[in-house]
Amino acid sequence: MNRQLTLMVVHAHPDDECLTTGGILARYAEEGVRTVLVTCTNGEQGDDQNGVKPGEPGHDDAAVAAKRLEELRESVGHLAVEHLELLGYRDSGMEGWEANGHPDAFANVPVETAAARLAELMEHYRPQVVVTYDETGGGGYGHPDHVQTHRVTVAATERSGIPDKLYYTAIPRSAILRMFEMMKESGVDVGDFDPSADFGTPDERVTSVVDVTPYVERKIKALQAHESQGDNIFLLRMPDEARMQAFSHEAFERVLSKVDAPGHEEDLFAGLRDS
Repeated sequence: MNRQLTLMVVHAHPDDECLTTGGILARYAEEGVRTVLVTCTNGEQGDDQNGVKPGEPGHDDAAVAAKRLEELRESVGHLAVEHLELLGYRDSGMEGWEANGHPDAFANVPVETAAARLAELMEHYRPQVVVTYDETGGGGYGHPDHVQTHRVTVAATERSGIPDKLYYTAIPRSAILRMFEMMKESGVDVGDFDPSADFGTPDERVTSVVDVTPYVERKIKALQAHESQGDNIFLLRMPDEARMQAFSHEAFERVLSKVDAPGHEEDLFAGLRDS
């Protein structure tokens, strides 16, 4: 018995859904694929009102979480996500932050505990395609919650045995370097961030590139929904050409496939659709 085509995307925080997977969520939803976004934490370690940082006087973890979840619900509306599932774990903060030591931080939750919960969602929705981060948390990002999300998703995939294909988000190194060169040439202030030659995903690991050009505006609106998080600002101030390059295609590394699929594909459901 054929089951409904279903995409499950697993992210660490509210706003992570936008840049690397916002296009596929919107595109596949429009194609009639059931889309499921799983967000593992509530984002407590984000910015509070007026840019107050975690650990600074006046930062209210609970208020930040409530605001970020409100923004997340607006974002998924722009992306037409059919089902939003919140695991509700506590944001661990960036590596080295005091929040890393909180006993309830997601990074400190036993992998098997969180994986059991995610496996239950996989059993409920029965996704053929699952997308999450690689072992570095996404192109070398290294955030403890992203790394934990990777571990939990891989464990849940193995535990449930349900997904036919598993992908890691990829940010090709060549695309990153090209984008930042374009931004510098256009006079965009990117602060002190200067990507090294090994930042991002090695191009040779990229197996899948999905054209999401028609959904760029939806991705931008989804990103704008997370207005409380100032880190997004420079991405929205990109020159049109650089922004289109950054937003119009989403790349992935396929690490599991139980079906025949091309070595380089333009559709994450290649090999799964009825002929």
